[in-house]
Amino acid sequence: MSNNEKPAYERTKLVLEINHLTKKFAVDGGKFLTACNDITLRAYEGRTLGIIGESGCGKSTLVRTLLRIHPATSGEAIFEGHDLMKSSGEQLRQDRKNIQMVFQDPTAAFNPKMLVKDILTEPLKNFGLIKNSEVDAKAAELLEMVELPAEFKDRYPHSMSGGQRQRLGIARALALEPKIIVCDEATSALDVSVQEKICELLCRIQKEKNITYLFIAHDLGLVDLMCHQVAVMYLGNVVEWLEHGRIAEHCKHPYTKALMGAVFKVDFKPGEKIEPLEGEIPSPLDLPPGCPFASRCEHCTEHCVQVKPELKEVEHGHWVACHLFD
Repeated sequence: MSNNEKPAYERTKLVLEINHLTKKFAVDGGKFLTACNDITLRAYEGRTLGIIGESGCGKSTLVRTLLRIHPATSGEAIFEGHDLMKSSGEQLRQDRKNIQMVFQDPTAAFNPKMLVKDILTEPLKNFGLIKNSEVDAKAAELLEMVELPAEFKDRYPHSMSGGQRQRLGIARALALEPKIIVCDEATSALDVSVQEKICELLCRIQKEKNITYLFIAHDLGLVDLMCHQVAVMYLGNVVEWLEHGRIAEHCKHPYTKALMGAVFKVDFKPGEKIEPLEGEIPSPLDLPPGCPFASRCEHCTEHCVQVKPELKEVEHGHWVACHLFD
């Protein structure tokens, strides 16, 4: 196959390669809570990797481990030729410059006693990239980049709306010109109309600056529209990983299909049924030996209960962890 015939993601620079990353938390009684279990993913330059799954599945823990907020238990994350999990000192400091985060709650993300211009330029001051005399001009430039008036630089965050504060969070993440931005539920607390504007802003900035996004969300429709790749997590495991194509049209894992089936439709008809997921979720303190989704899967067999399925490529660029595809 020639280079021009390859899928778009294979013709794009690989920015982040996560290999067998595991994060366990020690709890009382000598037990361990497995938040992320043997995660392998790839992210490409100028593209968006969406990570979806129910609350508690390990999405946020995964990205916080990548950012070294939590130390990894095992595995690696290769960025610019080195392992993020082994960085220390100045190398770790530079990694944090290149990988920034937009948090879910923009109000809690800012010091309420700091002016907007100080919030925006603090990262630049930390790296010695700006002088005090340049603060006002740089703050105005960053605000205009996210379509906020330059005069907002002399305000406090509490005097701004939720959507404006989220734009402020994006502007602060962009200040250091990172190569990767993590959006951890960055739009979940916003009105739908504001969500649309924030997503349009993220897409425009990505095209202009060729930034890679790691996009965590519960809104499957939003992920399907925003993301070039999608990873589906369940109980700390990646159960489906699609490197191209829409998850709504190509999903194969029973869990992913159940998630898609639970999405409310705008044209919902009276009498139309929504099939909820039933069954008990296993405790992450005592993971079963087989498939983590076995207790809630209508296709479950004895083999599923005893043997954990591995991710296998069922189509080019599409991996599924399910014995139905053995």
